[in-house]
Amino acid sequence: MPSTPESLARENIDAQLAACGWIVQDRARMNMYAGRGIAVREFPLQTGFADYLLFVDRKAVGVIEAKAEGVTLSGVAEQAGQYSIGLPANIPHVTLPLPFLYESTGVETYFRDERDPQPWSRRVFTFHRPETLADWLETESGAGTGRTFRARLQQYPLLNTIGLWDAQIEAINHRDSAL
Repeated sequence: MPSTPESLARENIDAQLAACGWIVQDRARMNMYAGRGIAVREFPLQTGFADYLLFVDRKAVGVIEAKAEGVTLSGVAEQAGQYSIGLPANIPHVTLPLPFLYESTGVETYFRDERDPQPWSRRVFTFHRPETLADWLETESGAGTGRTFRARLQQYPLLNTIGLWDAQIEAINHRDSAL
């Protein structure tokens, strides 16, 4: 059977997830104890089917919306966002909406952390490791801050502009738009 653009994208995504430490499984053979990070294909939600539902330490933490190579991912973020709120009540999860959203063609991948003050999808090289997502969840809830890196950036003290050029002041004051 010839490969479709969608199946090629999923093959690439499966390989990238595995390279990043995720165990990729089909929903019918799902085993939450197989490892720390489980990516379950075609997971049924109240809002449709997530191409991948991500579990860390047996709790849902995010979704991946897969598209064929060449599809513009900027219009896919809303679909991933809908999946992040459609989790059935009997599925253990860290929070709703799920915090970590990806859109990917297997060649191009975008990531969004819904906990950011102004979340937006940005291009990433590949998927984050399960340990990384677990660390972010633990650090940002267990350390007492309860805030993401971008939220903490907004709490910087006023900039002392003495001796700085106008271009330096502008660059520093607009640092969050570069992240």
